[in-house]
Amino acid sequence: MNTAELAEHIASGHEMNKSQAKQVVEAVFAAIVQAASKGEEVSLPGFGKFKVAAREARQGRNPATGETIQIAASKKLGFTPAKQVKDAMNPAAPAGKPAKPAAKGKKKA
Repeated sequence: MNTAELAEHIASGHEMNKSQAKQVVEAVFAAIVQAASKGEEVSLPGFGKFKVAAREARQGRNPATGETIQIAASKKLGFTPAKQVKDAMNPAAPAGKPAKPAAKGKKKA
């Protein structure tokens, strides 16, 4: 789903036209970016949290040449979904059938 599709979805359910809905979507994204640029956490109950994390400078390799390069320190924006979002993405197994446990480690030959 892209911004236009999200705006269309919002417009269809909230008595507004597509351009008004698009302005709302863009305003929400701008507010999240503005808060994140200040280092603030954005918590949306029932949806999740956006957090800013600092990444230290480190050494890496240029994959084309194999040359060692210095990667500058930076910030990244991470997202942690709320329990409701996780549950919606991963519905519970039907009653009577236990969910299969995730495989751990490497398979034995």
